[in-house]
Amino acid sequence: MRQLPWLTLLVFWPLVAALAMPLARGSANACRRFALAAALGELALALLVVVLFAGHTPDLPVLEDAAWIPSLGIRYTLSCDGLSLVFVMLTAFIGVCCMLASRQDDAGRPALYHALVLASLGTVQGIFLADDLFLFALFWEAQLIPVFFLIGIFGHGDRMRAALQFFLFSAVGGLLMFLAVIALGILSAELPGGPSFALGTLTRLDLPIETGRWLFAAFVLSFAIKVPLTPVHMWLPDAHTEAPTAGSLILAGLLLKTGGYAMIRFALPLFPEAAQAFAPLLTALGLFGLFYASAVALAQEDVKRLVAYSSIGHMGLAVAAIVSGSRLALGGAVVMMVSHGLTSGGLFALAGLVGERLGTRRFEALGGLWNKAPRFGAAFLLCVLASAALPGLSGFVGEAMIVFGLFTVNVAAGLVAVAGMAVTLAYLLRLARDVLFGPARSRTPFPDLDARETALLCSLALAILWLGLFPNPVLALVRAPLDRIAGHVWPAAAALGL
Repeated sequence: MRQLPWLTLLVFWPLVAALAMPLARGSANACRRFALAAALGELALALLVVVLFAGHTPDLPVLEDAAWIPSLGIRYTLSCDGLSLVFVMLTAFIGVCCMLASRQDDAGRPALYHALVLASLGTVQGIFLADDLFLFALFWEAQLIPVFFLIGIFGHGDRMRAALQFFLFSAVGGLLMFLAVIALGILSAELPGGPSFALGTLTRLDLPIETGRWLFAAFVLSFAIKVPLTPVHMWLPDAHTEAPTAGSLILAGLLLKTGGYAMIRFALPLFPEAAQAFAPLLTALGLFGLFYASAVALAQEDVKRLVAYSSIGHMGLAVAAIVSGSRLALGGAVVMMVSHGLTSGGLFALAGLVGERLGTRRFEALGGLWNKAPRFGAAFLLCVLASAALPGLSGFVGEAMIVFGLFTVNVAAGLVAVAGMAVTLAYLLRLARDVLFGPARSRTPFPDLDARETALLCSLALAILWLGLFPNPVLALVRAPLDRIAGHVWPAAAALGL
């Protein structure tokens, strides 16, 4: 069984299912069942890869390699180590959550809606598994297409403007990165083996300092837009506000993570000198984002828009940790990104339920929902507390590691991070208060969670609790690849392992 192309299956199973969606003719429920079965199949594949290669006798990384365009040194290379596997599992899990989320967004065209969701999952898996830079760049650009149509066709309000804004920001950044990838391929032609886009080969390039810094800037700008890092975050609030619920889950749970993952996997090892040179700037932007996002989130009157700004703050802290030079903070950034995918996914799913039931997500129509729907209230409060890094929940593990790691390398950055995390409590407490407690501001009935919604939120709640109480399996998976990256970029940091 180990000889089967499991990584290729992980990437192309959702894409084939998306193409097969028109075969699920009939009612909307038939399309939904087909899509859910495909997403569950993807999750089963991911779990099987864990059992086969990361079980009692770990055999990572897994590699699939074949010639593609030999004359240009381009190969079809997929690789899965512990770092990739964590995000592959997150993608498969969020995919199932998307299928269990809002059932009103796909009205009229359920086959197209679920095909776009499945296509998004496949392209994101390709990003997490690609080991050839040219292949990675193709998946990076391809992920824009299904999300653009998902927002533009099935979104709400001014959806086309939000979709175009998302596409233009991402496409411009992606084009700069693609040019940098081509430049690396040209520079690699001087190597004994000829041109190559293999990550391992390109990390051995001896780049002039100025060239490395320009190429690093092109890579990081593309990744920063996707994270998103202040000040290139402007596309995110509108995209989240107008996106359908599954679109918000994909944006917050997966697409933002591709930016952080790509920084760790590609930008750091390819340009170690530039990474150290730009680290103070990226750290400052990331920590500034904590305070900026908190201030703007407090002024929001829409639940989804507030949660969108919270993503900017949390991912800004992750970027500061990634470039900090602390091995502990680097591991914390990975755990925090996984946790954020779960907690923000839960909050966006719950915000979607509010919009379905009340016809609005504005705070002026909320309040008192705990008394009306206690199961909804419990799920909402759990996600808020996890975002606030309550000990025992997923958010605490990553943020604690980041803070301790930052203090070991830069006391000032650690103090600013602690202050920024404390400020985030203001808008999170306001979110819980105005949605769950106080007098009900709307007389519209608010039914509690049904069986499908309970399954979705219980799955997210169990994942949040598991990561908060038992983070060691995730830390064990990412230990070796992060040690290699830290040892290449900051040799002193590798000695301070996880």
